[in-house]
Amino acid sequence: MDSSLIAWIIRAIPFGTIIMYGAMGEIMTEKAGNLNLGVPGIMYLGGFAGFASAFFYENSVADPNKFLCILISLTCCILASMLGGLIFSFLTITLRANQNVTGLALTTFGMGVANFFGVFILNGKSYSAAPLANSAYSAKIPGLSTSFGVVSETLFSYGFLVYVAIVIAVILHLFLNRTRVGLNLRAVGENPATADAAGINVTRYKYLATCVGAGLSGIGGLYYVLDYNRGIWATTGQIEALGWLAVALVIFTTWRPLNAIWGAYLFGTLYWLYQFLPSLLGFTVASYVTDLIQMVPYVVTIIVLIVTSLRKKKENQPPAHLGLAYFREER
Repeated sequence: MDSSLIAWIIRAIPFGTIIMYGAMGEIMTEKAGNLNLGVPGIMYLGGFAGFASAFFYENSVADPNKFLCILISLTCCILASMLGGLIFSFLTITLRANQNVTGLALTTFGMGVANFFGVFILNGKSYSAAPLANSAYSAKIPGLSTSFGVVSETLFSYGFLVYVAIVIAVILHLFLNRTRVGLNLRAVGENPATADAAGINVTRYKYLATCVGAGLSGIGGLYYVLDYNRGIWATTGQIEALGWLAVALVIFTTWRPLNAIWGAYLFGTLYWLYQFLPSLLGFTVASYVTDLIQMVPYVVTIIVLIVTSLRKKKENQPPAHLGLAYFREER
Protein backbone atom coordinates (compact mmCIF):
# COMPACT_ATOMS: atom_id res chain seq x y z
CA MET A 1 0.00 0.00 0.00
CA ASP A 2 1.32 3.45 -0.91
CA SER A 3 2.87 5.27 2.06
CA SER A 4 0.95 8.47 1.23
CA LEU A 5 -2.33 6.55 1.30
CA ILE A 6 -1.46 5.00 4.68
CA ALA A 7 -0.52 8.42 6.07
CA TRP A 8 -3.81 9.78 4.74
CA ILE A 9 -5.84 7.09 6.52
CA ILE A 10 -3.86 7.49 9.75
CA ARG A 11 -4.57 11.23 9.69
CA ALA A 12 -8.26 10.84 8.73
CA ILE A 13 -9.35 8.33 11.41
CA PRO A 14 -8.37 10.41 14.48
CA PHE A 15 -9.83 13.52 12.84
CA GLY A 16 -13.07 11.64 12.16
CA THR A 17 -13.18 10.39 15.75
CA ILE A 18 -13.32 13.95 17.09
CA ILE A 19 -16.38 14.85 15.07
CA MET A 20 -17.91 11.41 15.63
CA TYR A 21 -18.17 12.11 19.37
CA GLY A 22 -19.69 15.52 18.67
CA ALA A 23 -22.17 14.07 16.19
CA MET A 24 -23.24 11.19 18.46
CA GLY A 25 -23.91 13.61 21.28
CA GLU A 26 -25.97 15.83 19.00
CA ILE A 27 -27.89 12.85 17.59
CA MET A 28 -28.84 11.90 21.15
CA THR A 29 -29.96 15.47 21.82
CA GLU A 30 -31.90 15.91 18.60
CA LYS A 31 -33.71 12.59 18.98
CA ALA A 32 -35.39 14.21 21.99
CA GLY A 33 -36.41 17.21 19.89
CA ASN A 34 -33.73 19.65 21.07
CA LEU A 35 -31.58 21.37 18.45
CA ASN A 36 -28.36 22.26 20.25
CA LEU A 37 -26.12 24.42 18.07
CA GLY A 38 -23.85 24.88 21.06
CA VAL A 39 -21.88 21.72 20.21
CA PRO A 40 -18.68 23.68 19.38
CA GLY A 41 -18.84 25.47 22.74
CA ILE A 42 -19.54 22.25 24.61
CA MET A 43 -16.57 20.56 22.90
CA TYR A 44 -14.47 23.55 23.94
CA LEU A 45 -15.62 23.19 27.55
CA GLY A 46 -14.95 19.46 27.56
CA GLY A 47 -11.54 19.83 25.97
CA PHE A 48 -10.43 22.54 28.37
CA ALA A 49 -11.81 20.86 31.51
CA GLY A 50 -10.11 17.60 30.59
CA PHE A 51 -6.81 19.29 29.80
CA ALA A 52 -6.84 21.58 32.86
CA SER A 53 -7.55 18.72 35.27
CA ALA A 54 -4.82 16.56 33.72
CA PHE A 55 -2.39 19.49 33.68
CA PHE A 56 -2.89 20.33 37.35
CA TYR A 57 -2.77 16.66 38.35
CA GLU A 58 0.52 16.13 36.55
CA ASN A 59 2.06 19.23 38.08
CA SER A 60 0.84 18.72 41.64
CA VAL A 61 1.72 15.06 42.18
CA ALA A 62 5.28 13.81 42.51
CA ASP A 63 4.60 10.50 40.76
CA PRO A 64 1.41 10.85 38.67
CA ASN A 65 -0.38 7.71 37.52
CA LYS A 66 -1.60 7.35 33.92
CA PHE A 67 -4.84 5.60 34.88
CA LEU A 68 -5.73 8.31 37.39
CA CYS A 69 -4.83 10.93 34.82
CA ILE A 70 -7.32 9.42 32.39
CA LEU A 71 -9.99 8.99 35.07
CA ILE A 72 -9.67 12.56 36.38
CA SER A 73 -9.54 14.24 32.99
CA LEU A 74 -12.40 12.19 31.53
CA THR A 75 -14.60 12.81 34.57
CA CYS A 76 -13.95 16.56 34.54
CA CYS A 77 -14.54 16.70 30.80
CA ILE A 78 -17.92 14.95 31.01
CA LEU A 79 -19.07 16.99 34.02
CA ALA A 80 -18.14 20.32 32.40
CA SER A 81 -19.81 19.32 29.13
CA MET A 82 -22.95 18.14 30.89
CA LEU A 83 -23.05 21.45 32.74
CA GLY A 84 -23.15 23.15 29.35
CA GLY A 85 -25.99 20.83 28.35
CA LEU A 86 -27.78 21.62 31.60
CA ILE A 87 -27.56 25.35 30.91
CA PHE A 88 -28.99 24.79 27.43
CA SER A 89 -31.76 22.57 28.84
CA PHE A 90 -32.78 25.07 31.51
CA LEU A 91 -33.00 27.91 29.01
CA THR A 92 -34.81 26.02 26.24
CA ILE A 93 -36.92 23.47 28.11
CA THR A 94 -37.81 25.24 31.36
CA LEU A 95 -37.71 28.86 30.15
CA ARG A 96 -38.62 27.92 26.54
CA ALA A 97 -36.02 30.20 25.00
CA ASN A 98 -35.32 29.99 21.27
CA GLN A 99 -33.12 26.93 20.71
CA ASN A 100 -31.17 28.36 17.77
CA VAL A 101 -30.21 31.56 19.59
CA THR A 102 -29.44 29.69 22.82
CA GLY A 103 -27.20 27.20 21.03
CA LEU A 104 -25.22 29.93 19.29
CA ALA A 105 -24.89 31.80 22.58
CA LEU A 106 -23.66 28.60 24.24
CA THR A 107 -20.97 28.23 21.59
CA THR A 108 -19.70 31.75 22.32
CA PHE A 109 -20.00 31.15 26.07
CA GLY A 110 -18.09 27.86 25.99
CA MET A 111 -15.25 29.31 23.93
CA GLY A 112 -15.09 32.40 26.13
CA VAL A 113 -14.98 30.45 29.40
CA ALA A 114 -12.34 28.03 28.11
CA ASN A 115 -10.11 30.76 26.70
CA PHE A 116 -10.53 32.97 29.79
CA PHE A 117 -9.43 30.29 32.24
CA GLY A 118 -6.92 29.01 29.72
CA VAL A 119 -5.00 32.27 30.13
CA PHE A 120 -4.07 31.26 33.69
CA ILE A 121 -2.72 27.92 32.48
CA LEU A 122 -0.82 29.44 29.57
CA ASN A 123 0.71 32.02 31.96
CA GLY A 124 2.02 34.20 29.14
CA LYS A 125 3.20 31.28 26.97
CA SER A 126 1.85 30.42 23.53
CA TYR A 127 0.84 26.94 24.70
CA SER A 128 0.89 24.51 27.64
CA ALA A 129 1.25 20.75 27.57
CA ALA A 130 0.16 17.69 29.55
CA PRO A 131 2.64 15.05 28.29
CA LEU A 132 1.59 12.26 30.66
CA ALA A 133 -2.05 12.60 29.66
CA ASN A 134 -1.06 12.61 26.01
CA SER A 135 0.97 9.42 26.39
CA ALA A 136 -1.94 7.79 28.25
CA TYR A 137 -4.58 8.71 25.68
CA SER A 138 -2.44 8.04 22.61
CA ALA A 139 -1.02 4.68 23.78
CA LYS A 140 -1.47 2.00 21.13
CA ILE A 141 -2.90 -1.46 21.76
CA PRO A 142 0.01 -3.69 22.86
CA GLY A 143 0.87 -6.32 20.28
CA LEU A 144 -1.80 -5.44 17.70
CA SER A 145 -0.13 -2.20 16.63
CA THR A 146 2.86 -4.07 15.16
CA SER A 147 1.79 -7.68 14.57
CA PHE A 148 0.17 -7.46 11.13
CA GLY A 149 2.28 -5.00 9.17
CA VAL A 150 0.34 -2.49 7.13
CA VAL A 151 -3.00 -3.68 8.53
CA SER A 152 -1.83 -3.00 12.08
CA GLU A 153 -0.44 0.37 11.04
CA THR A 154 -3.74 1.51 9.55
CA LEU A 155 -6.18 -0.06 12.04
CA PHE A 156 -4.42 -0.23 15.40
CA SER A 157 -2.23 2.88 15.55
CA TYR A 158 -4.63 4.95 17.65
CA GLY A 159 -5.51 5.67 21.24
CA PHE A 160 -8.32 3.84 23.03
CA LEU A 161 -10.90 6.61 22.52
CA VAL A 162 -11.00 5.81 18.79
CA TYR A 163 -12.30 2.31 19.51
CA VAL A 164 -14.53 3.50 22.35
CA ALA A 165 -16.26 5.84 19.87
CA ILE A 166 -17.20 2.90 17.64
CA VAL A 167 -18.52 0.92 20.61
CA ILE A 168 -20.59 3.90 21.79
CA ALA A 169 -22.08 4.33 18.30
CA VAL A 170 -23.23 0.69 18.30
CA ILE A 171 -24.61 0.97 21.85
CA LEU A 172 -26.42 4.21 20.98
CA HIS A 173 -27.97 2.55 17.92
CA LEU A 174 -29.23 -0.36 20.02
CA PHE A 175 -30.43 1.98 22.75
CA LEU A 176 -32.48 4.15 20.38
CA ASN A 177 -33.96 1.26 18.40
CA ARG A 178 -34.16 -1.75 20.72
CA THR A 179 -34.91 -0.43 24.21
CA ARG A 180 -38.11 0.97 25.71
CA VAL A 181 -36.34 4.04 27.07
CA GLY A 182 -34.81 4.74 23.65
CA LEU A 183 -38.16 4.40 21.90
CA ASN A 184 -39.74 6.71 24.49
CA LEU A 185 -36.98 9.22 23.80
CA ARG A 186 -37.69 9.12 20.08
CA ALA A 187 -41.40 9.51 20.77
CA VAL A 188 -40.64 12.70 22.72
CA GLY A 189 -38.78 14.09 19.72
CA GLU A 190 -41.46 13.13 17.24
CA ASN A 191 -44.60 14.11 19.14
CA PRO A 192 -44.14 15.24 22.75
CA ALA A 193 -47.87 15.82 23.25
CA THR A 194 -48.69 12.20 22.40
CA ALA A 195 -45.77 10.98 24.51
CA ASP A 196 -46.97 13.12 27.42
CA ALA A 197 -50.48 11.73 27.08
CA ALA A 198 -49.02 8.22 27.19
CA GLY A 199 -47.44 8.97 30.56
CA ILE A 200 -43.89 9.72 29.41
CA ASN A 201 -42.18 12.51 31.35
CA VAL A 202 -41.24 14.77 28.42
CA THR A 203 -39.23 17.24 30.47
CA ARG A 204 -37.12 14.54 32.12
CA TYR A 205 -36.34 12.84 28.82
CA LYS A 206 -35.37 16.10 27.18
CA TYR A 207 -33.12 17.10 30.08
CA LEU A 208 -31.39 13.72 30.26
CA ALA A 209 -30.92 13.37 26.50
CA THR A 210 -29.47 16.88 26.20
CA CYS A 211 -27.10 16.52 29.15
CA VAL A 212 -25.91 13.03 28.20
CA GLY A 213 -25.53 14.15 24.59
CA ALA A 214 -23.46 17.13 25.74
CA GLY A 215 -21.25 14.79 27.75
CA LEU A 216 -20.60 12.69 24.63
CA SER A 217 -19.83 15.76 22.54
CA GLY A 218 -17.40 17.02 25.16
CA ILE A 219 -15.33 13.83 24.87
CA GLY A 220 -14.63 14.89 21.29
CA GLY A 221 -13.00 18.07 22.58
CA LEU A 222 -11.02 16.07 25.14
CA TYR A 223 -9.79 13.69 22.45
CA TYR A 224 -8.72 16.61 20.29
CA VAL A 225 -6.61 18.24 23.00
CA LEU A 226 -5.10 15.27 24.81
CA ASP A 227 -4.58 12.90 21.88
CA TYR A 228 -4.98 14.46 18.45
CA ASN A 229 -3.22 17.71 19.42
CA ARG A 230 -0.57 15.84 21.47
CA GLY A 231 -1.73 17.10 24.85
CA ILE A 232 -1.22 20.74 23.96
CA TRP A 233 -3.63 23.55 24.88
CA ALA A 234 -3.51 26.76 22.88
CA THR A 235 -6.23 29.37 22.36
CA THR A 236 -7.09 28.54 18.76
CA GLY A 237 -10.45 28.19 17.05
CA GLN A 238 -9.84 24.70 15.70
CA ILE A 239 -12.24 23.01 18.13
CA GLU A 240 -15.02 25.36 17.04
CA ALA A 241 -14.52 24.40 13.39
CA LEU A 242 -14.64 20.72 14.32
CA GLY A 243 -17.81 21.32 16.32
CA TRP A 244 -19.58 22.71 13.26
CA LEU A 245 -18.37 19.73 11.24
CA ALA A 246 -19.93 17.50 13.91
CA VAL A 247 -23.26 19.31 13.49
CA ALA A 248 -22.99 18.85 9.71
CA LEU A 249 -22.23 15.16 10.23
CA VAL A 250 -25.54 14.72 12.10
CA ILE A 251 -27.40 15.78 8.95
CA PHE A 252 -25.13 13.69 6.74
CA THR A 253 -25.84 10.56 8.80
CA THR A 254 -29.60 11.21 8.70
CA TRP A 255 -29.69 10.98 12.50
CA ARG A 256 -28.40 7.37 12.61
CA PRO A 257 -25.57 6.57 15.08
CA LEU A 258 -24.16 3.72 12.96
CA ASN A 259 -23.85 6.03 9.97
CA ALA A 260 -21.75 8.32 12.15
CA ILE A 261 -18.94 5.75 12.10
CA TRP A 262 -18.30 5.64 8.35
CA GLY A 263 -19.56 9.19 7.89
CA ALA A 264 -17.00 10.58 10.36
CA TYR A 265 -14.15 8.72 8.67
CA LEU A 266 -15.36 9.90 5.28
CA PHE A 267 -15.38 13.48 6.54
CA GLY A 268 -11.87 13.00 7.88
CA THR A 269 -10.70 11.58 4.55
CA LEU A 270 -12.27 14.40 2.57
CA TYR A 271 -10.95 17.06 4.95
CA TRP A 272 -7.33 15.93 4.58
CA LEU A 273 -7.66 15.36 0.83
CA TYR A 274 -5.99 18.69 0.11
CA GLN A 275 -2.78 17.64 1.87
CA PHE A 276 -2.34 14.22 0.24
CA LEU A 277 -3.87 14.85 -3.20
CA PRO A 278 -0.65 16.33 -4.69
CA SER A 279 1.44 13.28 -3.73
CA LEU A 280 -1.25 10.89 -4.95
CA LEU A 281 -1.63 12.70 -8.28
CA GLY A 282 2.07 13.36 -8.69
CA PHE A 283 1.88 17.12 -9.26
CA THR A 284 1.46 20.29 -7.22
CA VAL A 285 -2.00 21.75 -6.68
CA ALA A 286 -2.53 25.52 -6.59
CA SER A 287 -3.28 27.05 -3.18
CA TYR A 288 -6.75 28.22 -4.18
CA VAL A 289 -7.59 24.66 -5.22
CA THR A 290 -6.68 23.33 -1.78
CA ASP A 291 -9.04 25.89 -0.23
CA LEU A 292 -11.83 24.58 -2.46
CA ILE A 293 -10.99 20.98 -1.59
CA GLN A 294 -11.39 21.74 2.13
CA MET A 295 -15.00 22.70 1.38
CA VAL A 296 -15.81 19.17 0.15
CA PRO A 297 -17.23 17.80 3.46
CA TYR A 298 -19.68 20.71 3.67
CA VAL A 299 -20.62 20.39 -0.01
CA VAL A 300 -21.30 16.67 0.46
CA THR A 301 -23.51 17.46 3.47
CA ILE A 302 -25.52 19.96 1.42
CA ILE A 303 -25.98 17.39 -1.35
CA VAL A 304 -27.15 14.76 1.14
CA LEU A 305 -29.57 17.29 2.68
CA ILE A 306 -31.02 18.10 -0.74
CA VAL A 307 -31.37 14.43 -1.72
CA THR A 308 -33.03 13.39 1.55
CA SER A 309 -35.38 16.37 1.35
CA LEU A 310 -36.43 15.50 -2.19
CA ARG A 311 -37.01 11.84 -1.37
CA LYS A 312 -39.05 12.77 1.72
CA LYS A 313 -38.59 9.36 3.32
CA LYS A 314 -39.78 9.43 6.91
CA GLU A 315 -36.77 7.50 8.21
CA ASN A 316 -34.35 10.03 6.69
CA GLN A 317 -36.01 13.10 8.16
CA PRO A 318 -35.17 14.83 11.45
CA PRO A 319 -37.52 14.37 14.44
CA ALA A 320 -40.80 16.10 13.69
CA HIS A 321 -40.64 18.34 16.78
CA LEU A 322 -36.97 19.23 16.42
CA GLY A 323 -36.15 22.76 17.58
CA LEU A 324 -39.65 23.47 18.89
CA ALA A 325 -40.53 24.24 22.49
CA TYR A 326 -43.17 22.04 24.07
CA PHE A 327 -46.12 23.77 25.72
CA ARG A 328 -48.09 21.23 27.72
CA GLU A 329 -51.01 23.64 27.96
CA GLU A 330 -51.49 23.36 24.17
CA ARG A 331 -51.72 19.57 24.23
